[in-house]
Amino acid sequence: MSHRILLLGAPGAGKGTQSRKLAEEFGIEHVTTGDALRANKDMETEYGTPRSFMDAGELVPDPVVNEIVKAALEDADGFVLDGYPRNLSQAEYLSEITDLDAVVFLDVGEEELVNRLTGRRMDPETGDIYHVEFDWPEDEAIQERLVQRDDDEEDTVRERLRVYHENTEPVIEHFRERGDLVEVDGEATPADVFERIRDVVAN
Repeated sequence: MSHRILLLGAPGAGKGTQSRKLAEEFGIEHVTTGDALRANKDMETEYGTPRSFMDAGELVPDPVVNEIVKAALEDADGFVLDGYPRNLSQAEYLSEITDLDAVVFLDVGEEELVNRLTGRRMDPETGDIYHVEFDWPEDEAIQERLVQRDDDEEDTVRERLRVYHENTEPVIEHFRERGDLVEVDGEATPADVFERIRDVVAN
């Protein structure tokens, strides 16, 4: 049986980690908006190609994103969708084009999200991401070269979360009203969170 899973949650809630584990566990595709856009940069839509917006440094408009995601989902034999829908119109479109087996919302408190995001450090040589509390490298040479990305500074993090809440709260309400939404406590350990999501998907 191929599963069609939607994972919702704020930046820092652990969607990427959990999506990858779900994809591996159930043998399904991990579909992210970013990957789908990069893979289909030159796909023609009536609004132009994604590349035309990305090269100009502009946000790719909803109708183009919708078509790209639709193509990615049609190609997949089961999927876990991560990073889409970002707003209500995308959520309504998604409900029209596919029947989801599970919609899981990773619920994490604001201060925990800020703590997770501001604690991230990147290795500029490898691109690997570490965390000052949860995932600090043992190698001192790596420790010394780690940097905090601009995106992970507190002011930027709080603004990202504000924009997320503004755009994505209606998405959560949309699925809650449909009776599809299952909330999972995203503040447990990654292994516990995964167990809970797997239980939701398996039932």
